[in-house]
Amino acid sequence: MPYIAIKSFPKDQETKEAVVEKINEILLELWGCPQEAITISIEEVAPADWEEKVIKPEINPKKECMMILSGKKSYQQ
Repeated sequence: MPYIAIKSFPKDQETKEAVVEKINEILLELWGCPQEAITISIEEVAPADWEEKVIKPEINPKKECMMILSGKKSYQQ
């Protein structure tokens, strides 16, 4: 805990590492968990495959869990 799985269009290694480091720092600071509890992965998905590999199987069935969906914040009370 926590496990963060990022799916994105392809990015260069430097950008991916910078994003993972920022998320790691935030989890340590705000979530209050120890470093050894954090797991972060990045899976690159080609733009042409986004709908079939991400939107349909992962986003649509879990819309109630989305904190930001298509740029819109939807924080639950």
